[in-house]
Amino acid sequence: MAMNRSELVAAVAEKSGNSAAAVNGVLDAVFEVFASQVSKGEKITIPGWFSVERTNRAARTGRNPRTGEAIEIPAGHGVKLSAGSKLKAAATGEKK
Repeated sequence: MAMNRSELVAAVAEKSGNSAAAVNGVLDAVFEVFASQVSKGEKITIPGWFSVERTNRAARTGRNPRTGEAIEIPAGHGVKLSAGSKLKAAATGEKK
């Protein structure tokens, strides 16, 4: 089961005592900062929880799945999210 954005906003609003609109605004701002920093190639780290960074992908040769024809895939960027110790412990049910 996955939690969607509106469920996340509602849960954080309830836990923090803030309005859903305020939590939604903060969440928007957090994601804007993430996008801005990652697009500049800067790493974002929240110790114990996670880190987000831009990765580089080299150009490579691929295959068109329909025709089997070789195609050149240009170099590009991806995003890497790494779990921190507190998040890993939560996933295994441990307390940290």
